Amino acid sequence: MKVMIRNTSKGLEAYVPKKDLEEMIVETEKPGLWGGWAKLSNGWVFAMPDFDEEPKLPITVEARRLTTAEED
Repeated sequence: MKVMIRNTSKGLEAYVPKKDLEEMIVETEKPGLWGGWAKLSNGWVFAMPDFDEEPKLPITVEARRLTTAEED
């Protein structure tokens, strides 16, 4: 699913256009955002793509949602 990542004054934020969802990223698997999972403030978890070099923000990426509907 398409996820836009941007940097805000509060930290990293994810926007999911398909769901019109805007949430802060509260936890990541790795020190950086890329190549592991990222947890949003609503509990959703996404597998984030890996990059050789950290991309400039804002960026729209294809991320796979790891949580199920029962976990919403």
